[in-house]
Amino acid sequence: MSNPDPDLLSRGGVRLEVDGAVARVTLDRPEVRNAQTRATWDALAAIGTTLPDIVRVVVLRGAGPSFSAGLDLRLVDGRGVEGEDDVPTLMTRPDAEIEDWIAGCQAGFTWLRDPRFVSIAVLQGHAYGAGFQLALACDHRIATPDVRLCMKEAALGLVPDLTGTKPLVELVGYSRALDIVATARVVEAEEALATGIVNRVADPADVDTVLAEVVAAFTAPAAGAVRGCKQLLLTAADNDLETQRSVERQVQVTRFRDLARQRD
Repeated sequence: MSNPDPDLLSRGGVRLEVDGAVARVTLDRPEVRNAQTRATWDALAAIGTTLPDIVRVVVLRGAGPSFSAGLDLRLVDGRGVEGEDDVPTLMTRPDAEIEDWIAGCQAGFTWLRDPRFVSIAVLQGHAYGAGFQLALACDHRIATPDVRLCMKEAALGLVPDLTGTKPLVELVGYSRALDIVATARVVEAEEALATGIVNRVADPADVDTVLAEVVAAFTAPAAGAVRGCKQLLLTAADNDLETQRSVERQVQVTRFRDLARQRD
């Protein structure tokens, strides 16, 4: 696969480093707490379509003291961002056109669920709105004690539309998810860990060590086995037992065939 357009990454404020089996993606607009725009999501989506198959783990981080403060508010309050559609402009367009635009934005999030790799978000400071949803798009989340998670959209008169609602309900249940989303309240590290929103909390000085341990754990088994496990678990909640049994059989047959080829 080819590398994503460097200009696209630059416009989106995203850095990409690929080192063997590990791809490191960094939101790199620390001066605005890594606020996100459509260009950010286009850059992320491009990374998802160009990652080489050798990549087994994607690590997503934010530069500076915050992971991401969410949507760049200039796109909401009418100040605008050069070259970007803002919310007041979108409001004037037909429903189908707005939905198509949102679908393009969502592509910056859905690629993190690809079974080819395990995605890990490292969170600190603010993870608001689109930042919270970007973290929820990942398979595993490590946070520092100062993390503040918030679905800010309702406070702006909007709803979360960047694929975060499904994983949040799956993690914490409907009632708690409604409380978090509809009130736009802040979830701090202790609650996030207790409810499963984050997998681990580590002091800032220890985050890199914990991250290295998690990356090592996910890359220790055979790549095909980890990919197969992710594929199975992604479908498990939605499938009935008979369907999931069938999927398990099919994935296991694939593993048998792969292992047999390796022995030949």
